[in-house]
Amino acid sequence: MLERSATEDQVARLRLIRSDNIGPVTYFQLLARFGSASAALDAIPDLAARGGGRAPKLAPRALVEREMERVEALGARYLFLGQGMYPPLLAELESAPPALIVKGHLTLLDKPAVAMVGARNASAAACRFARMLAQKLGEEGAVVVSGLARGIDTAAHDGSLESGTVAVIAGGIDIVYPPENEARQQAIAERGLLIAEQPPGVEPRARHFPYRNRIIAGLAQGTVVVEAAPKSGSLITARYAAEYGREVMAVPGSPLDPRAQGCNQLIREGATLIQNAEDVLEATRPVGHRPFAQKSFDYSAPAAAADASERERQAVLDLLSPTAVPVDELVRQSSLAPATLQTVRLELELAGRLERHAGGKVSLA
Repeated sequence: MLERSATEDQVARLRLIRSDNIGPVTYFQLLARFGSASAALDAIPDLAARGGGRAPKLAPRALVEREMERVEALGARYLFLGQGMYPPLLAELESAPPALIVKGHLTLLDKPAVAMVGARNASAAACRFARMLAQKLGEEGAVVVSGLARGIDTAAHDGSLESGTVAVIAGGIDIVYPPENEARQQAIAERGLLIAEQPPGVEPRARHFPYRNRIIAGLAQGTVVVEAAPKSGSLITARYAAEYGREVMAVPGSPLDPRAQGCNQLIREGATLIQNAEDVLEATRPVGHRPFAQKSFDYSAPAAAADASERERQAVLDLLSPTAVPVDELVRQSSLAPATLQTVRLELELAGRLERHAGGKVSLA
């Protein structure tokens, strides 16, 4: 049976999160408009109908309750944005996960964090450097965040396990990937902190890794890249860090080694060159001194909503195409009030007719 600690609001939130066509941005827009997750669930069929499509499949209560029971059985717990110990840096992001599943020492979320990522097929020298860098950062009071992948991620976790390490995984909290990191993942759950966005039992898929990477970058004051090919997941994490206004740092490497090309490219583009832990601490110190304000929602006072007419809805559809366009451009060309345009986007997305992209862009689905 589900423990009483799981409130009705948390069940409704999780139902909303696990429903089709509802990503983080849509989730928060629904909460802001209707004041609670349960009210948003009731309103979705009508909104989708206005958008010209079928209502998305809402997650059944029984399915969500089984998930919550499984999380409890695993010794893990949920962190909901706007409640409890949700990481304040991550809470700043528009795309912040509405809920995280965590296992381990939550006090690590109170400490300054540095992300460290890099190549899975990293050289022995780079792995040694990453392990030593992570150990030194830990000795200086920083928590090291990484993705528990082969190569640099593994070395970073090994170097910081004693001082404090956070592993963000792409699948469910109970899924080990890669298989050889089973003992390491268990050790982090016991002595560090394990974080997952996906429900228990979900095997990691290619689409899950960019989601994981945004969490890694969002948790930290800065991201260090140690060896990375020009088109790699590590550079995606670095790009997220730059978009979030966090420090991007890179360890230079030999021009003859393809694994160093991504780092050297980042440095050419303005990333901070890193040679030791002191460089990392110096680069992230100004960020660490600014106050962080966690998002909060006043559920008793829903945001004013602007209903859209069929003419306004059609005006937005006429401007959309399969090519992603910035929302600001839609505001400019449609001449609609931002609140009205937001309503139309919400209706179209719930109807499965609009797709959101990075950088505040949208397109026809």
